Amino acid sequence: MTFICLARGGRGNINWSEKMKKLIAAVLATTALTSAAFAGGHGISEFRIGILGGENAQDRLNNNECLRERTEDLLGVETKLFAPADYDGVIQGLLGGTIDMAWLGASGYAKTFLSDENAVQPVLVAVNLDGSYGYHSIGFARKDSNIASLEDMQGKAFGFGDPNSTSGYLIPSIEIPELTGASMESGDYFGEVKFTGGHEQTIVAVFNGDIDAGVTWADGLGNWEDGYNSGALRKAVDAGLVDMNELVQIWKSKPIPEGPIVLRKALPEDVKIKMTGLMASLKDMDADCAYNVFAGEKLGLMPITHDAYVSIVGARQAKSN
Repeated sequence: MTFICLARGGRGNINWSEKMKKLIAAVLATTALTSAAFAGGHGISEFRIGILGGENAQDRLNNNECLRERTEDLLGVETKLFAPADYDGVIQGLLGGTIDMAWLGASGYAKTFLSDENAVQPVLVAVNLDGSYGYHSIGFARKDSNIASLEDMQGKAFGFGDPNSTSGYLIPSIEIPELTGASMESGDYFGEVKFTGGHEQTIVAVFNGDIDAGVTWADGLGNWEDGYNSGALRKAVDAGLVDMNELVQIWKSKPIPEGPIVLRKALPEDVKIKMTGLMASLKDMDADCAYNVFAGEKLGLMPITHDAYVSIVGARQAKSN
């Protein structure tokens, strides 16, 4: 299986930052022109933002309330947040037209595209502090469990978040069997393979000793004890749910392309332009809000298209055949 090679930043971050400033300025200028052209109204009566699982619903709503308020102010229509119990709730909402925007994982986007290629369009992707737009699936266990690698996991319970999660299942289900030579079925290599329901649930279950190890997502940058710079581990640390000094990393995937922010294709064009501009400029306008929405420190966002996810779509399609 071949995955996308993700460009790294380094000194190129300066150029990237300048490009993004120009993009934001262009988007906002276009938004102003479009607003005048559409002075009669957007053609929508409300705007609905879907939030993927990974932490409890109330925390997801709280972390995105700032985005809801800014969206409502920008569009001038009632804006609602939806935090379904699982990833599929957001996917089905986008497919059914009851959700207008979401930040999907790459696998979630692949499922949406394979279900209806005209349902959504990727517009932006979050960029790490080093200029890359990738992240990793991270396998981890308690430090006092005497588990230091996948070899130590034979016959033990391994936790995965959600069947529609890229880092929480799709990529591990491809890469881990390549290392173990066994399937992901319970009893084949791992004693039990369990779905916990989300990233936060997996992290807490491992930390509490309910399962022996699990996988979650992180950018892989910064310090382990901080939960890296961004991702589910960082959110768990910020929330006081875990002490990373009591956990140990036992596996790390190859780089995975960060999932896209998507908009429903059927939305009016001026709405899509305005929301792209808002998301692209969110960190400059409100750094604390951006930190909460994007699960940690990010350099910003950059444009993205379907082409970045062709390999993930292929992997998802192969798994379903």
